Amino acid sequence: MPQPTTDANGHVETIHWPSLIAAISAISAVGLAIGMGLPLLSIILERRGISSTLIGLNAAMAGVASMVAAPITTKIAHRCGVARAMMLAVVVAAISALGFYYADEFWMWFPLRFTFHGATTTLFILSEFWINAAAPPRRRGLVLGIYATVLAIGFAVGPLMFSLLGSDGILPFLVGALVIMAAIIPIFLARNESPRLDTKPDRHFLHYIFLVPTATAAVFAFGAVSAGGLSLFPIYALRSALSESQTAVLLTIMGIGNMAFQIPLGMISDKMQDRRPLLAGMAVLGVIGSLALPFLIGQWQLMAVVLFFWGGCVSGLYTVGLAHLGSRLSGADLAAANAAFVFCYAIGTVAGPQGIGAAMDLVGTSGFAWALAGFFGFYVLVTVCRPLFPRKRS
Repeated sequence: MPQPTTDANGHVETIHWPSLIAAISAISAVGLAIGMGLPLLSIILERRGISSTLIGLNAAMAGVASMVAAPITTKIAHRCGVARAMMLAVVVAAISALGFYYADEFWMWFPLRFTFHGATTTLFILSEFWINAAAPPRRRGLVLGIYATVLAIGFAVGPLMFSLLGSDGILPFLVGALVIMAAIIPIFLARNESPRLDTKPDRHFLHYIFLVPTATAAVFAFGAVSAGGLSLFPIYALRSALSESQTAVLLTIMGIGNMAFQIPLGMISDKMQDRRPLLAGMAVLGVIGSLALPFLIGQWQLMAVVLFFWGGCVSGLYTVGLAHLGSRLSGADLAAANAAFVFCYAIGTVAGPQGIGAAMDLVGTSGFAWALAGFFGFYVLVTVCRPLFPRKRS
């Protein structure tokens, strides 16, 4: 199939659905497998008598793997091609997923976690680069909103699959590996339409973190709040005298808000010449919503309404931030910046749980809300200060 037609600036002129469906389908299959695998692995380790500290340490390998894989992904794609690098990552992820079943010794799970999450990080970086490159500028927010929505559905369906398959025997591991391998089909079919990386980025990887700080800081805040908030919200809710069922309902409503807001926010961002005010506005709402939590804890129905919109604002930082990144860069620079984008997300997923957990230990239950507000406030500060340091053009 031919490459999509581009304008004078190298941007595609119309949405080329076969290419986008391939990239979105591939990464959504991986998201579904991750959503199923994370609770599966934790429960098996718990059953083996592994301490919570060691389980957490093993899970932290995901962030380490992401930070290692992000800087080298663009180099691999430049050498092998985007589609070929993605197919190689699919195979590595599928083999690693099946390998957990055969790894009898706990220490074996550390290299398996590293290879699995390193491979899936490569898939996320290259699929998002592909989607961003294949989306016309005037529809980029809509396309990324569709991507984020489908990915969120995959993450939501994953735990449901786990509940149906259980944790006994090889079946859940085999299903997970097959779901991941299914991602290779759309990539292979659209391999001739994947974006080309004919040149290497001119700048060092770390430079891209600061090249579009409004985007990279947004995904850092998103990673911190989503990882830290979701993992510690049950503890916050239970300590605040909410029941387990109420806590589960609140988390579900937050997830629904996550899915519901992606496409509308993307479409709104498409109507804006500059997406930064929208990003700043969502962060301000994040601060307000976080600080409101202690006052709403006695009225959990009202809290559910707030969390619905709050969940949308949190996830919107990722979608609109990614669209902002795509509007500023293209080609090899966009691929490298996308790697920096995922790198900052990985840092956020490590910093969030640690920062929020430490805040709760220091100042009590209210530390949860204060820490969340702090991460959002950090991003508001970035957006306020960014105009003071205009980007130098080559």
